[in-house]
Amino acid sequence: MTTQSTPSETPKGAWKITFLLFLFMLVNFADKIVVGLGGAPIMDELKLQPEQFGLLGSSFFFLFSISAIVVGFIVNRVATRWVLLAMALIWSLAQFPMVGTVSFTTLLICRIILGAGEGPAFSVAAHAIYKWFPDEKRTLPTAILSQGSAFGVILAVPALNWIIVNHSWHYAFGALGVVGLMWTLAWLVMGKEGPLVQTAAMAAADPAIPYGRLLTSRTFLGCCAATFGAYWALSLGLTWFTPFIVKGLGFSQQDAGWISVLPWVFGATIVLLTGWISQVMMARGYTTRGARGVLGSAPLIVGGLILAVLPHVAPGALMIALLVVGSGLCGSIYVVCPPMLGEFTPVQQRGAVIAIYGAIYTLAGMIAPSVMGSVIQHAATPLDGYMTGFTINAVVLVASGLLGLLLLWPNTERARLAAGEETAQAKFA
Repeated sequence: MTTQSTPSETPKGAWKITFLLFLFMLVNFADKIVVGLGGAPIMDELKLQPEQFGLLGSSFFFLFSISAIVVGFIVNRVATRWVLLAMALIWSLAQFPMVGTVSFTTLLICRIILGAGEGPAFSVAAHAIYKWFPDEKRTLPTAILSQGSAFGVILAVPALNWIIVNHSWHYAFGALGVVGLMWTLAWLVMGKEGPLVQTAAMAAADPAIPYGRLLTSRTFLGCCAATFGAYWALSLGLTWFTPFIVKGLGFSQQDAGWISVLPWVFGATIVLLTGWISQVMMARGYTTRGARGVLGSAPLIVGGLILAVLPHVAPGALMIALLVVGSGLCGSIYVVCPPMLGEFTPVQQRGAVIAIYGAIYTLAGMIAPSVMGSVIQHAATPLDGYMTGFTINAVVLVASGLLGLLLLWPNTERARLAAGEETAQAKFA
């Protein structure tokens, strides 16, 4: 029988698993960035128009949300250890077809398969980590998990760009396939299921809540709305940041590779600061409304306002700086939303709820790259198109941040759900 830890304890081995899942997310985002990083040579070799390249960026998300929901329900019943292993294997194998001569159609199909494998990644990894940390200690490990995305880009961009510049973009995909297989082997040997699982007694004390009520709670809707805006910015960064540097501002592919690291370095700093500040605020008695909800939402509004300035400055260093800061501030919301959902969701339903949340906000990834490609193709100049696209992003960010401030009240959500359940039962009594 599994030994249950008290709420204040962190089980032995928790930080080792956190590090392995940090690497899991690192590989995940390195896989995502490679198309954007190689965007200019891919468009040149395959003779793609901006709308086609935008479609390629969006294709990654075609099955992303569906997969996230399906796997979210699976991890309510199947150990996350094996689900994570299967996902990483799919990622790795989906990269290898690009090593040889490849058509646009083949590249498109492989990106769709890769997206299906990676769709549940963050939600399943977060669910796995929550089996190792009690609620009051989850914000920092969630921040570290989120850092895998930033470091996946920070570490991968120089290496992958070197391969692209000195060999070809084809081999960059192959390198990611090899790295994915290496993580799969490491997880097979060292990965474990966390001990903080729900027992029958705990389930009786923490009964299930109808999914209809969970998914229409205002904090769930607020998390989806706020993170949708952040993911709009992130998916543009993954697909269009490097092509913007090369084709919009005229930098070389080699220089653009180093510049492309900057948003992720800044974003990594923001995410770690958010995780640390959130836990300090909670330790000092702040409610999770302030320490998670407001802390995550306000930077979205500030970031959107910064991006709105882009069309009004001269192309060059200042434009890049505004884009880096405006986009990077969005990272705060990823740190705070999963713990907020975990506050009021029964443990036996948490995997599915976090996965559905991920499936909804990542719909932005299906829309944003295509919108940018369309406005670039129909603009008077590519730079005008980029400015229009970033202005749209600014509006989305401000709106999502305002919705977050309005809707995120995790500290009282469980009581509201319980009251609503009692009222519903009274009607049928």
